Amino acid sequence: MSHDYVHVDRQGRLVFPAQIAARYGLKPGARLKVDQGPNSILLLRPTSHLARVYIEPTTCCNLECSACIRNVWHEPQGKMSEATFGRILEGLRDLHPTPLVFFGGFGEPLTHPDIFSMVREAKKLGAVVELITNGTLLDKDASQGLLELELDTLWVSVDGSADCGHAGAGSAAELEGVLDNLRQLQRRKIELSLKNPEIGLAFVVMAGNAAEFPELLRWALRQRIKKLSVSNLLPHTPELKGQILYQRRLDNIDYGAEVELPRLDVDERTLKLIQAVLREDAVPRFEELASQRMRDCCPFAQKGSISVRWDGVVSPCLALLHAHESYLGDRRRRIEAYSVGSLDERSLKEIWEDPGYVSLRSRLQEFDFSPCSWCNSCDFPDGNQEDCFGSPAPACGGCLWAQGFIRCP
Repeated sequence: MSHDYVHVDRQGRLVFPAQIAARYGLKPGARLKVDQGPNSILLLRPTSHLARVYIEPTTCCNLECSACIRNVWHEPQGKMSEATFGRILEGLRDLHPTPLVFFGGFGEPLTHPDIFSMVREAKKLGAVVELITNGTLLDKDASQGLLELELDTLWVSVDGSADCGHAGAGSAAELEGVLDNLRQLQRRKIELSLKNPEIGLAFVVMAGNAAEFPELLRWALRQRIKKLSVSNLLPHTPELKGQILYQRRLDNIDYGAEVELPRLDVDERTLKLIQAVLREDAVPRFEELASQRMRDCCPFAQKGSISVRWDGVVSPCLALLHAHESYLGDRRRRIEAYSVGSLDERSLKEIWEDPGYVSLRSRLQEFDFSPCSWCNSCDFPDGNQEDCFGSPAPACGGCLWAQGFIRCP
């Protein structure tokens, strides 16, 4: 294993290799937050560095999944125009190094008629490009197109065949069709001696499909798929509340202890040991890390990301692209969309450097919001406009992404 090193100069300053400094935005004047461990430190990416751009090509989808957030929207569906995407490209050209581009959001990207040209243009800029799909449209032609475009990572949402997966019904035949599409793509990569796109599986775990994940994991390993992202379900309806698997953690998020564990064999004996730790609301640690924060940490701010809606409206995260309803425990919450600007009015760089947005990113890194996600005892958690600490919109104390319950690739 190779390692990169920093050194301390005669003035006591840390000096980083140039490629690391560029990758993480370590420019003169940048301010980095430090997390301290017993024998190490972790420097968090400066909030001034834009490293990832989420692009929502469309809110249209060829499926009608019962767990989808689109079921509680009250807005028309839309597709990103050529002009809007052109303004994104102009913004990306002004940024150095070029941020990672992720085509996703709350629709199926492969339903957009121009998605392949969008990927092509982003790749021309030298960007690392990722895309997420439900996999049902990933036929031979689509797979060949993504291979030719040298897409870096293809994420596929695979939520199992239980009555909560794709298309609401989530039949076993439909799931098998998606997996067969992936088999064909992996086979074609081998035939062409290609490494990309790397395949990742995104799995939303819930009561109805948790038992299916072990077999999915075994299937992925057989197909040489090594990236899997597992998220909890964000319930948008009263019926979906019964599907969540984190109610006890939501009520008691104060972890009782940290248990440092050595390297272990994986067998029935050691699994019982780990289960015993988890049952007592303790946190198992398998290696010493400076930071293993599982709560009070905005993942979108940590990634240095920004999100662009299909119509050019820009938000700090995917969760605030659209107004929607969801449940925090038994409470229904109305989450209002939050915009930091529009590409119809300003460039991507101008929006990113706006003083108000700079201040918001600083607040997100400090995460000095009221603890709505586990307190949940007054009326403030019913929305995201304010909290009992007096935080202005968006008040993120009830955000389940920031508590590690919900995850996005």
